[in-house]
Amino acid sequence: MTILNRIRIALLSIFLAGFTIVFLGSHYIADWYFFSEVGLRHVFITRLLSDGGVRLAVISFFFLFFFLNLLFSTRSLNFTPVSSRESWTLKEYLVNRFITRRRLIIFYLAVSLFGAFFFSPLAAGKWLLVQQYLKAGNFGLADPLFHRDIGFYVFKLPFYRFILSLLVTALIGAALVTGFFYLLFAPKEFLGLRQGVFSRHHAHFSILIALLFIVQAWGFRLKALDLVRSPKGLFFGAGYTDIHVLLPGYNILAAISLACALLILLNTLRRNFKLVVAGIMAFLLAYILIVFILPATVQKFQVEPNEFVREEPYLRFNIEYTRRAFGLDRIKTQEFPARDSLTPADLEQERSALENIRLWDYRPLQQTYSQLQEIRSYYSFKDIDVDRYILDNRLCQVMLAARELDQEKLPDRAKNWINERIRYTHGYGLAMNPASAITSGGQPQFIAGDLPFQSNVGLQLNEPRIYYGELTGDYIITGGREAEFDYPSSSGDNFVENRYDGSGGVPLKNYLRRVIFAFRFKDYRLIASKEITPESKILYYRQIQERVRKIMPYLHYDNDPYLVIAGGRLYWILDAYTLTNMYPYAEPAEEGFNYIRNSVKVVIDAYNGTVNYYLIDPDDPISQTLAKIFPGLFKPITAMDSEIKQHLRYPPELMTIQAKMLANYHMENPMLFYNKEDAWNIAEEMVGNERQAMEPYYTVLRLPGEVREEYILMLPFTPARRVNMVAWLAARNDGPNYGQLLLYTFPKNRSIYGPMQIEARIDQDPVISQQLTLWDQHGSQVIRGNLLVLPIRESLLYVEPLFLQSQESKLPELRQVIVAYGEKIAMANTLDNALKAVFGEKLPAPPIQETKPFLPPNGNLATFIQEANRLYNEAQEKLKQGDWNGYGENMQKLGRLLQEMQQNIQP
Repeated sequence: MTILNRIRIALLSIFLAGFTIVFLGSHYIADWYFFSEVGLRHVFITRLLSDGGVRLAVISFFFLFFFLNLLFSTRSLNFTPVSSRESWTLKEYLVNRFITRRRLIIFYLAVSLFGAFFFSPLAAGKWLLVQQYLKAGNFGLADPLFHRDIGFYVFKLPFYRFILSLLVTALIGAALVTGFFYLLFAPKEFLGLRQGVFSRHHAHFSILIALLFIVQAWGFRLKALDLVRSPKGLFFGAGYTDIHVLLPGYNILAAISLACALLILLNTLRRNFKLVVAGIMAFLLAYILIVFILPATVQKFQVEPNEFVREEPYLRFNIEYTRRAFGLDRIKTQEFPARDSLTPADLEQERSALENIRLWDYRPLQQTYSQLQEIRSYYSFKDIDVDRYILDNRLCQVMLAARELDQEKLPDRAKNWINERIRYTHGYGLAMNPASAITSGGQPQFIAGDLPFQSNVGLQLNEPRIYYGELTGDYIITGGREAEFDYPSSSGDNFVENRYDGSGGVPLKNYLRRVIFAFRFKDYRLIASKEITPESKILYYRQIQERVRKIMPYLHYDNDPYLVIAGGRLYWILDAYTLTNMYPYAEPAEEGFNYIRNSVKVVIDAYNGTVNYYLIDPDDPISQTLAKIFPGLFKPITAMDSEIKQHLRYPPELMTIQAKMLANYHMENPMLFYNKEDAWNIAEEMVGNERQAMEPYYTVLRLPGEVREEYILMLPFTPARRVNMVAWLAARNDGPNYGQLLLYTFPKNRSIYGPMQIEARIDQDPVISQQLTLWDQHGSQVIRGNLLVLPIRESLLYVEPLFLQSQESKLPELRQVIVAYGEKIAMANTLDNALKAVFGEKLPAPPIQETKPFLPPNGNLATFIQEANRLYNEAQEKLKQGDWNGYGENMQKLGRLLQEMQQNIQP
């Protein structure tokens, strides 16, 4: 072979090796670039090294354990060749033809290595468990049974169970493998077919089985400790049967396991198999008796006839620890009188609360946003968020949504690689309306929106582009030869272009990176495209839920991130929770965990993609442990920008979980709890034609005893078997009071209307029900909005908006508002008129004034022209179809819109 050919082969080998490395490592390399981009490289390194270290340790353990056992077995095997062919057994044939001691050792190495890798999945994902064990913190609270800190159960017990599973698997695996070779090479000796022979085979195998019993004895001790999470009894946690039968039973089984191990070890000397068999049979019988028969017998004949007396002490533990685990012990309870003494003067003094009543239900409002503010078919509003802003020096509750670019909605002719990866890269701005304001046409009063972004209340948005959001699923390329599509121009079919200049993304500054990402995303065009330049960047993990989970998958994230304007930029705020199912005596929630804290707030920049984790509950031991594992990841809440901090809010998902637990665990008296005498349910309402549990809702009101209004999240309760209201839960959101939970209970000597009773009164009111029936008969669908229960001045006000939607239209209109107070109920076209109908004409000046409709500055008529064109085109379509009613309805809407234009737009 010539030198040139050798060089070619060497270069080809290097190329193939590099290709293989890049192909197999592209995911890791791409993740390395990603963590470098967000400034959290140390998190990736910690995870990679910890996971690799645990996997290596587990593989090494299995390899050494298997190999040492196999190596020991060679000492008791005879490898002397047999000369006579007539007497060959299988062993002798293998020894004569194939096996030498050296070859067998090499084979054992291979078998051990295979076994180690075969069992290595046991280590998958266990590195965090190991790290938590090494850096475990304390809860500062001991369990009531064994008096161990709860941190032992959350951080250490799972690690011990992991070690136990490794030991049991290793011992059983080694016994099976060595047993196979003993059967292969010395079947008569191993099976005891030769009388009186007790060889090293038996001794070795006996030691493995004895070790298995010793390990199992430790397993029974762990089972005994884990009884504080027993799910078998009347409640979660160790009950009477667990403590009086299973606890001593597990200790007895541990002792029997040790005795069996001792018998097996002694048998290697005395060689009495009957004694070993008797010991193992005694263990099996004891296990069946203690684990199955005795607990069922004691439960049925001793506990059930006098259940409460037997279980009361342990029921107290369950109540106490469940309340602690879900934060219910922090709730402050007081009575709410629910008087019928509200006057028009009182309403005037509560003007701010009335101005912020959320009339817009997010479900029909999302359809309205889609019709009026998406502008183009490829824009989309994923959901509607609720928040509060200081507008015109007053607190205003608003509804808002991000206008994101949904590439799935691009026209088919535009769905190509250039458009989806380089041209159509980002959403633009948002739409916002006050939660209580409506136009004369029943539409929301937009105070921000349009393209380009406009606001008539002074909201500043210096960077409206959304590169990271809820709908941004695929990777994109910025800095290409062509500029990016920014937003459609108001004139004709033109559009405005933009070039990304943010800090997000990974530079594609050389060809190797393009190759890496081509492998990572399985897209050859990243290599072949001429649109990519050395200045280009690739932005990936842009979907914010995916982004935060990639960085820190060890938190549970809320399903509903919400958008915030702060400092002229758009940010997403996402609530993150620490969970565990290892909390002693705490009843699990429906989702399976029995401890939860909203300990972290995550803030994501919608333009740059930067991610910051803020520790809002530094007393949570789980987040403290995570902070030790990932130093520098969590920032103190004091480091959060003050303008962003003003938009922190208590998560509805957490309140729903706590409310479901509070429905029973507000009863701290064990007798009441046992009999469920005062059990609650989350109040129900009508949504469409279905009855369902109410969702927590935000509102602005002045809590009893407070001097000013604040932003709260609240949820009403009803008794378990009735529909009257019994209490309401409030979470405070502002300033130093953030996170405080308040429970207001109603007097027990009278009945307070619950939401479903108000719904029934609406259906039974002759005027309202007749009007609803009439609308339904004229081709319109009546949509009931959220029924809001509003505590005002120690009284309760009920408000429900009604939306009308024609069968042909997807544009619901808020047309009526129902107000109920005491025995009075009324429906009117505005909240002001409904309040007047309930409280009389003496009501002072209207508490809610329609704000000026959102208009683009400088006489820009794009918004009105677009809506007018839509109404006119729809009218013409209905005219062609012979739908005269629909035609007339659209023309009426068009007339109202033209009147608004004439009144509000200056020439």
